[in-house]
Amino acid sequence: MSEDSVSGCFTFLRRRRPGPVRRALEPATEASSPHTHSHADDSIAYTGCCDFSLPSSDQKLWLEGKELPAYSWGGYAFDEAATRTVEETIEGISGELRKLSLKIHDRPELAFQERYAHDVLTEFMESHGFKVVRHYLGLETAWLATISVGSGGRTLGFNSEMDALPGIGHACGHNLIAIGGVAAAIGVATALKKHNLPGTVSLIGTPAEEGGGGKIILLNKGAYKDFAACLMIHPVPGPANSTGLGSSLAVQRLEAEFAGHTAHASAAPWEGRNALDAAFVSYTAISALRQQVKPTHRIHGIVGGRDWAANIIPDYAKLSYGIRAPTHKEVGALEPRVKACFEAGAHATNTKLTYNAGTALYDLFQNDALSSEYRRTWEGRYGRAVATGPSGSLGGSTDFGNISYAVPGLHPAYAIPTVENGGNHTRSFADSAATPEAHTATIYASKGIALAGLRVLLDKDFADKVMEDFKAGKPQ
Repeated sequence: MSEDSVSGCFTFLRRRRPGPVRRALEPATEASSPHTHSHADDSIAYTGCCDFSLPSSDQKLWLEGKELPAYSWGGYAFDEAATRTVEETIEGISGELRKLSLKIHDRPELAFQERYAHDVLTEFMESHGFKVVRHYLGLETAWLATISVGSGGRTLGFNSEMDALPGIGHACGHNLIAIGGVAAAIGVATALKKHNLPGTVSLIGTPAEEGGGGKIILLNKGAYKDFAACLMIHPVPGPANSTGLGSSLAVQRLEAEFAGHTAHASAAPWEGRNALDAAFVSYTAISALRQQVKPTHRIHGIVGGRDWAANIIPDYAKLSYGIRAPTHKEVGALEPRVKACFEAGAHATNTKLTYNAGTALYDLFQNDALSSEYRRTWEGRYGRAVATGPSGSLGGSTDFGNISYAVPGLHPAYAIPTVENGGNHTRSFADSAATPEAHTATIYASKGIALAGLRVLLDKDFADKVMEDFKAGKPQ
C-alpha cells in the first residue's frame, strides 16, 4: 500500500491499463427478498470495495468525431419524451450540481460525521420540490428525499454517499456519488411530474460507507423495504467514457482476542501464559491455510496488543482479520477454517480466546435486467464502453452488496481521469474527484442509472423481469 493510501471501504483499481487514454466525447465545462442479513457489531470496522475491470482503451467503442448511433434496438417500451426530459433536466442542473459537488469535496467529513453534507444536500433536494426527512431512522447524518406522482406506482430508490477518508478527504469520490444520486432522482422525478406518470422516487443519503456500513444499518431499520429497485454509481480510474458492471468480494471481519497471564520473562517465564505467542501461532497457521484456499479468496490481517515490553510475558494480544471471497456463501465456508487457526493458537498457549465479528458485507448482486438496460443506454444512446466481469471481479467490498441482496440493485463503476498510480484511496484521486472532467463523467453515469430506473417505473413487464431476476437469486 502506498504511503498516501489508507484502509477503508473502497480499495480500488491501482493499476493502469496500457495504451493512451482518450478524452471524453464532449469537452468538459463547468456547467455541463429471499435473502437474509447479518447485524452489526459497531466495535468492528468495516472493510470494502472494489477493483472494477474496465475495458482497455483500444476497445473499438470510441466514437470521437463520429455521429452517435441511434438508440433503436428493439423492445424500448417507455416514452422517449420522458427519457429526453430526464436527460435535459440533468443537463440543465449540471452547473448547480458542480457547485454542490465542490462544496462537499472542500469540506470532507468522516463516517457518521457528515453534518455539512447532510445539510447542503437536504437543502438542495428541498429546493427541487422533494419532501425531505432529516436524520433519517435515527441516524444523525442519514436523510431521505421523496417525490410521489399519482397513485399505484412503483417506488424507485437511489443512494447518495457522503463520507470521506481520514487524512486524504474525498479520495473515493463520494462527492461525485452524492451528486450522481441527486441528479438521477431529480431527473426521474421531473419526468414523472411533467408527463403525469405514476411513481415514487426516493433518494437516501447514506452515511459511513468508508468504515461504518451505514447502508446496512438503514437496511436493518427498513429503509429499503418498499423499493422496486435501488441504483447508485461510483467513480474509478479507467479509460475515458467507460463503465463497469462487475461484482465485488464479500467480506467478513473478525477480531480474535487472546487473554493470558503476565510474568517476568527471565525470572519466572513458566508462570506466564503468552498471549503474543497465541497470536503468532494463529498468524502462522493462517499463513499455511492460505496455500489451501482458492486464488479468488483473501485472508488478511494485523496483530495488535497493549502494555508490551520485552521482559514481560504479554497477557493480551489481538488479531484483526478480513475474510473475502467472491460470494458470501464462500466466505461462510471459509470462516470456520480461519477460526480453527485462532483456536489452535489459544490451545497451544493455554490462553483464553474471545471473538468479535462485524456485519458481513455481501458481494454485489448486479441485477441482470437492470444491467442490460444500463448497458443499452450507455452503449446505444451515448456510445460509451461497458465492461462486465466475473463473480468477484472487484477487489474489495461495499455495503451496497447487502442492499443488492435485499432489493434489485445496480452499482456501476465509471471512469474519471486520473494520474498514474492515482487510483481510489489516494490523495491524487481526491484531486481527480474535483475536476470538471470527473463531473462530466458523473453526469453521464447519473443519466445511465436514471434511465434504467425510469423504465422500472414506466414499464411493468420490465419491472416484472427485474424482480424475476432478483428472486432467481445469484448463482453461488
